[in-house]
Parts: sequence; structure tokens; C-alpha cells
Amino acid sequence: MKIIAVIPARGGSKGVPRKNIKMIAGLPLVAHTIKYAQNSPSISRVFVSTEDAEIAGIAKGYGAEIIPRPLDIANDQATTTSVLQHAVNYLRETENYEADLVVLLFPTSPLRKPDDTERAISKLIAEDADSIMSLAPFNGFMWRDHEGKFFSYNYDYTKRPRRQDAPKDMVENGSVYVMKPWVLDKLNDWLGGKITYFEQSLFESFQIDEPDDFKILEILMDYQKPKAGVPDFKNIKLVVFDFDGVMTDNKVMLDQNGTEFVVCSREDGWGIGKLQKAGYDSVIISTEKNQIVAARAKKLGMECYHALDNKLGLLKELAEKKNISRDEIVYVGNDENDLQCMQWVGMPVAVFNAVDSVKAVSKYITKLSGGNGAVREVCDLIVGQNHN
Repeated sequence: MKIIAVIPARGGSKGVPRKNIKMIAGLPLVAHTIKYAQNSPSISRVFVSTEDAEIAGIAKGYGAEIIPRPLDIANDQATTTSVLQHAVNYLRETENYEADLVVLLFPTSPLRKPDDTERAISKLIAEDADSIMSLAPFNGFMWRDHEGKFFSYNYDYTKRPRRQDAPKDMVENGSVYVMKPWVLDKLNDWLGGKITYFEQSLFESFQIDEPDDFKILEILMDYQKPKAGVPDFKNIKLVVFDFDGVMTDNKVMLDQNGTEFVVCSREDGWGIGKLQKAGYDSVIISTEKNQIVAARAKKLGMECYHALDNKLGLLKELAEKKNISRDEIVYVGNDENDLQCMQWVGMPVAVFNAVDSVKAVSKYITKLSGGNGAVREVCDLIVGQNHN
């Protein structure tokens, strides 16, 4: 099936200005939902609908395709339905591309579980439904204040039942929606036809509406992250290293002629040797222009690419050339120019002295710092897990 994800991300948000690109847990807010959609196996293509050039640039950097949104549906009065209709029609008109299902994912709900969209799609198909939404349980005795009347509306307070017997109400939480395109075309809505639902917890339902929500969300995302430990390196085929700050201590020495010198660790070299002897492919990818990068790589017998402006683009090309999936790649980095690569691969690793944003997206943080044994530590872990 051709299943697309559409992520609405306009630039003129009022409650939290520029919220879609505000940093949280090391990433712009919209990037969390882009990465989530990319990791959903059933989704064929991931689109961000925006009128904002900066948002579009960031979204492209994280691998999303852009649907340029007209200004007349990028204001406070525009409906989400109009955004989805435009996205579907844009693909029809520009590519003759007809999606079988449309997945709507708001950037403001980044606490979804990895399989939530897959569960939604599977249930929609299994029940032969036309649209599905995520709901969260809201159990309890509920009252409503409406047009001057205050009343209990899901139970009779004069005949109060036991709490465990209270009605189970559900609240629409804005996290995941899936629909057939005809619902948008014919019903002018994203819910219609045979409607069904799947359940998420209240924890997963947290949305960003106010500035302080970012602080709360950061705490919840930290709580949700797997706790420290050594991850599983057993399916790894390619190990990628940044150079400065990973294979060096991130310092540079200059002589009176302006010639640069760096210090590398011999034990890191031994680690690379063990990695190669065990049959692993390894490569250096660096933005550094100095030929010292190539010289060190040659000494270690490593493939090397440096003076790069687009590290992620090169990494994707290498993966395709080597017929390796991103889940089979380790990327070891330390600074912000490593973030896009680290967010793309299956196993991002930060050295001990990496910047916080890099540590935030990593699955493992070395005990040793860059240039002081961190590379050897990673090599030993990979070889040790797979050859013991």
C-alpha cells in the first residue's frame, strides 16, 4: 500500500511562537515526529506541509519531503482538513501520485510509542474502516458546566456506582489519525465513513499548547528514554567515526607558521585494527578540511571522506552503495554537525565529552572522552558482543 504521513507545521503559531522548530531533547520539535514517521515500516513517504522556509529547510535536513503550503491555508483560520486536502491534491497534480492511506501526525504530540501508527493502520485494515483516531481513556465521574447548567453527564450522582464501575469515556488526544483519501475528498473531514479507534495512554497523549509545556515534555521524554546500559551491537555492519573530538581530543596546536597539529590515541588505533580484523567496515566522515584527517585514515587503513558540507547525504550514499540499512550502522560523534547523521542511523553513540544535544539523541555514551580511548571503547564493545 502507498501510505503517506503528513505533518502540518506552519510558521505562524501563536500560543508558542516558532514552536515547530523549538529545540527539545536535542532536536527541533518537528524532527521528533519526522523521525517517528520514518521509523514506521508501513509509511512509504513522509511529508511536512509548511509555508515557512526555515521549517522547510530543517524538515528536509531530517529527511522529510516538503509540500509547499499556500498562505491562504497557513493562517489561524485554516483547517487541518484543508491542509490534508491540499497535500493529497498536490501529489496528484505534481506527481500523479495517489495515496491509499493518509496518516496525520501533529508535531505537538511527540510521546507516541514506536508502534502506535502501525497499530492504527493494522486495525483500520482489519476492521475495514475508513478512518481511525487515537483516544485516551478518561475514567471517572464527569460533570459538565454548559449554558448555565451544571450537571453530571456520564452517571447519576444520586445513584453513585463504585469507582471501578464508572463509565469508560475516551478523549480524542490529537496524536495519530489515519484516513482513506476519499474521506477528505467527499466528506470534507479527516474522520468519516466507518470510524474506529485505538487506545493510547494519557502519558502518550501529552500535547504542547503553552510555553511551559516544553519543560514538562522534556521531563516526560527523559523518563521515556531507555535507561543507561550497553546497547545491542550484534547486527552492526558499518562503524562511522567523526574525526575532531572523536578521534582527537578536539584541541588543535599551531606552530609559528600556522601549521595545525592534533593528537590521536594509539589505543584507538589498536581498536580500529581489532574492528577491521573482525570483519567490520569502518569509515571516517568529517567536515574538517585539513589533510591531517586523510593522513590519519591512511595510517589506520580506513575509508575517509572529509571537507564535507553534507555528511548525512554522503552517509546515505555509502549505505546504499554498501547495501547496508541504517539500523546496521553505528555513528560515533561529539558535536552539532554530527546530529543529523546520528538521528538517521540505528545506533548513535556519543563520546563522553560530547555536547548535550548529541548526548540527548545517543543510545550509548562512552565512559572515555574523544581522543582518549573512546574509539577503542566502542570497538571493544562491538567486537566483544559479536565474537565472544
